[in-house]
Amino acid sequence: MNDANAAWLASLSAAILVYYHMTDWRIAAGGTLLGLAVGAGVASLTYPGELHYALPMEQYVVISFSYLMGLMLGFSSANLRRARLINMLSTMGVMAHELRTPLATVNLMGDVLAGLATSDLPENKRKRLDELGQRLQNLVRGMNRLIDTQISNAQLMRLPRESSLIDAKALVSEVVSQYPYKTSRERECVAVTIQENFAFSGSRPLFAQVLTNLVKNALHSLAATSKVIEPGDLRVDVGLHHGKGRIAISDEGMGIPHDRQQRIFEPFFSTQSGAGSGLGLTFCRNVVEAARGHISVHSEPNLGAVFIIDLPVRHPTE
Repeated sequence: MNDANAAWLASLSAAILVYYHMTDWRIAAGGTLLGLAVGAGVASLTYPGELHYALPMEQYVVISFSYLMGLMLGFSSANLRRARLINMLSTMGVMAHELRTPLATVNLMGDVLAGLATSDLPENKRKRLDELGQRLQNLVRGMNRLIDTQISNAQLMRLPRESSLIDAKALVSEVVSQYPYKTSRERECVAVTIQENFAFSGSRPLFAQVLTNLVKNALHSLAATSKVIEPGDLRVDVGLHHGKGRIAISDEGMGIPHDRQQRIFEPFFSTQSGAGSGLGLTFCRNVVEAARGHISVHSEPNLGAVFIIDLPVRHPTE
């Protein structure tokens, strides 16, 4: 404490304010009190009987003022972040709903083309119409999945509580087979390995969006590389690990810089410059944690990344 001089008092006050500014106010409040208690305890053990904690009244006033200002700073920052998140996501939800009308028209066009492909036309024309119809329907399916994800993002603060028993193998197979790939090469690069199947509790539609988002990010990372993607460059593995169910999505893409890996699950933080809202992985984390699971990432720059979802295993009889 430097005999409780002015330098110590200024340093302590500044440290309190910086702590509240750099982290969540709840963590800062608990951390400050715990730090003071631990510091006092260690000092008492190190210098028994030699310390005196009586300070001049003006120093108590300064410290109390710094602590209250830190609390106010924390509350203000939290409210601003919450308001920004709610306003942005509400706007995204409205826009997502508005997009469904033109998509319904495009889907009807795909149905018309699919119908024409069955009519009495030359084989090459029927094949061409069938391909166009499938591409339109895949486009609509992909956009609807994106819209569903954005609507769920708009409800990040209040994810639905419904829960059902989900078969991991069936979920992964459905997502991979129905994903709207841009090219046949993209489709062929995805390899699914079922080492051991398991079941878990959660919202099936939300977990389908989680896997869709992770597959989309992996394909984007692969596309950002200069190499031609090959079969197996994107792998989805299902198995068990230390008694928990595990779904791992790994790719041979660009990877994630080490200094960004700790922040990728934060709202509005994106590793894709100029692309993405920075909410997809936040949504994934919230859905997984709502099912009492855990999602993590391991990556090396230019060597790819793997996203791991660990979930409590449930049995049909439970």
